[in-house]
Amino acid sequence: MLIAGAAGRDFHNFNLVYRDHEAYEVVAFTATQIPNIEGRVYPAELAGSLYPEGIPILPESALEQLVRQHEIDEVVFAYSDVTHEHVMHVGSRSLAAGASYRLIAPRETMIASAKPVVAICAVRTGSGKSQTTRHVASLLRESGKRVAVLRHPMPYGDLTKQAVQRFERYEDLEAADATIEEREEDEPHLAEGNLVFAGVDYERILRAAEREADVILWDGGNNDTPFIRPDLHIVVVDPHRPGHELRYHPGETNLRMADVCVVNKIDSASQEGIDTVLNSIHDHTTGATVVLAASPFHVEGDVEQIHAKRVLAVEDGPTLTHGEMTFGAAVLAAKQHGAAELVDPRPFAVGSIAKTFEEYPEIGALLPAMGYGNGQMDDLRETIERSDADLVLIGTPIDLRRLIDIGKPAMRVTYRLQEIGEPTLKDVLVEKGLIEETALV
Repeated sequence: MLIAGAAGRDFHNFNLVYRDHEAYEVVAFTATQIPNIEGRVYPAELAGSLYPEGIPILPESALEQLVRQHEIDEVVFAYSDVTHEHVMHVGSRSLAAGASYRLIAPRETMIASAKPVVAICAVRTGSGKSQTTRHVASLLRESGKRVAVLRHPMPYGDLTKQAVQRFERYEDLEAADATIEEREEDEPHLAEGNLVFAGVDYERILRAAEREADVILWDGGNNDTPFIRPDLHIVVVDPHRPGHELRYHPGETNLRMADVCVVNKIDSASQEGIDTVLNSIHDHTTGATVVLAASPFHVEGDVEQIHAKRVLAVEDGPTLTHGEMTFGAAVLAAKQHGAAELVDPRPFAVGSIAKTFEEYPEIGALLPAMGYGNGQMDDLRETIERSDADLVLIGTPIDLRRLIDIGKPAMRVTYRLQEIGEPTLKDVLVEKGLIEETALV
């Protein structure tokens, strides 16, 4: 076996389907999409007794060579937020090299919980899943429930130490040497009082969370399907990218599995885009409930400071890269409040940030807040410092000023979920018996 992944779904599939299974030999994981993964080893402590040396993590570019060299019988595709065409390009490469090709059904890798589970997923990265997750967590907390948020994996450090992670305070992130990408997902939860679990071994993670929570909230990243079997599956769709809900893997799978579809960003999307995603929900789900929502942004500070300024817009990295969005909260705020222009960061980009622009030229005049390690964070800081902007608008889920020294005037822009009309997510939770109607008076 060869498992094609990106340090997340691939490890989970191995743990649930192949670990300790003598009928299979997983020769290697391949890596793509996320920097600094390849060249490492999935450690023996996590790989099990059949792999005393661990399992190597090798570049996906070597897939054909690996299939032929090791006489691979089957390649398993195990990463997300890619086009259906991309999935089958990897499939064609595998088949041509001599291996069969497999996608594992979500039900095979969903762990059953002893507690009620709400899963919140999306059809694309950057749809607004995180703000939806925080809103649902707030409803559950206000009803008196203890909530444990289980985050989609982001194991970019020492995998053995990251097997089971528990975050309750900012200091826990500091102790774990969390990257920008991890903090962007975890810090907003901690700020609202949510207990967060993440890591590599989700059987152990779930059992740890169950000991402290009444309800498990699966916060699924990168438009992946849930790792935990949900009692309620909420999926966020994005009318800014109409049609993507049917063109990306496994976003379409999430859509077709959804109990509830949140159509987000209707305040800024075109009616044509909204109609397209509504038609997709109608045609490709089994009667999913539709909740309409807006994503208004909020500028922290005096918005007059934006007027007539040359603004550098810093947006969430994965949303701009493989998420393919061409704007975010910072850009919207700059335009609405009369910025003179958006500063193009590409002439000032250094190191890994410059390489990101080379790999994703469609990003344009925005700065993706890439931060998969200290080196990338240093490159991000230097790129901002070298730019000739008057003002930096930070549209990332966390305040970058907590992590890097921005030597220019900077303001933060955030999103929140605003439900429009009925039904609401509260109505859905009441209907499913997850909260009592009287609990939220």
